[in-house]
Amino acid sequence: MKHRSSLGIGVGKVNEAIFEIPRQLNASAPVELTGKSRDEVKLMVLNRKTGSVEHSRFTQLHTQLKRGDVLVVNNSRTIPASLRGTQGSREVEVRLSRKVGSREWDALILGPVYDARLPITFADGVKAFMSGNGSEKPLVRLTFSVEGAGFYDFLYKNGQPIRYEYIDAPWPLDYYQNVYGSVPGSVEMASAGRAFSWKLITKLRAEGIEVVCLQLHAGLSYYGDDRWPNPVHHPEEYHLPQETADSIRRAKREGNRVIAVGTTVVRALETVAAGHDGNVAAASGVTNLYITKESPLRVVDGLITGLHEPEASHLDLLQAFISRQHLMSAYRTAVAKGYLWHEFGDMNLIL
Repeated sequence: MKHRSSLGIGVGKVNEAIFEIPRQLNASAPVELTGKSRDEVKLMVLNRKTGSVEHSRFTQLHTQLKRGDVLVVNNSRTIPASLRGTQGSREVEVRLSRKVGSREWDALILGPVYDARLPITFADGVKAFMSGNGSEKPLVRLTFSVEGAGFYDFLYKNGQPIRYEYIDAPWPLDYYQNVYGSVPGSVEMASAGRAFSWKLITKLRAEGIEVVCLQLHAGLSYYGDDRWPNPVHHPEEYHLPQETADSIRRAKREGNRVIAVGTTVVRALETVAAGHDGNVAAASGVTNLYITKESPLRVVDGLITGLHEPEASHLDLLQAFISRQHLMSAYRTAVAKGYLWHEFGDMNLIL
């Protein structure tokens, strides 16, 4: 299962502090179903240097930022990446992870033991053949019998959003989209941006806070059976447009802050900077960058993110911003204050 009831940073270190995450802190449904708007979730604000914690609401995000700050969002749009098919007489679920070519995807196959020689058959007569290994185990390379617009017609007709066990209903794909999502490609929502509403974005811009975009198509964050992606072998495609690069360079030149909305944005920006001697320029490519507490942050000054599970590499990335001690203390506070975890949960701002 993806969620565990205890949280500790550092795998296998028995001396690490561990505490329980009550089951009721799994956000199982979109906040909109309670009659609230997306931006009415809680916001925990952490000071990178002191570790001090402030509790607010996401609707008040503009009060935490300054005129001239640049917010960088990931406008990759979520695709319905879960497909049901059969292999012989066996039913299987295929979870797409990354597009590799016009017909090829890295994917996770869930279900009984399968025979790599047999194709997987889906609705509308579409087939997928296992043509090799994926970027890492247990992913495999699938070659589909359709491509281009035909593939996406098939996918949007037959696919469903990837749903983990803490989600209690098959919510429609629209609930797994950020309001500004416009470039299809992520198999899971870039969920740090979910709490943004157009009303809040308009308010931020009115306060002189610039909101710009890039794309990083997010892959699977969990492989099942307590298996997690290795960030070093977890390639993700990104695109940083010229206008976003210009805004970031201008902010840096004028002494203003660049704040990433999500770990995907951090990964994309720091990848570009690493390839351009610390500078930001328009770029496209595929990144395998793994950010840890030892990683220098060349571009990003602050981070908006959700609350992450103990096994996820996202926590390694967060420690590039804030010490493990401060982060652990803040997460304990989040549990005590009833903050909600996962893609429909509450938010965290590190400045």
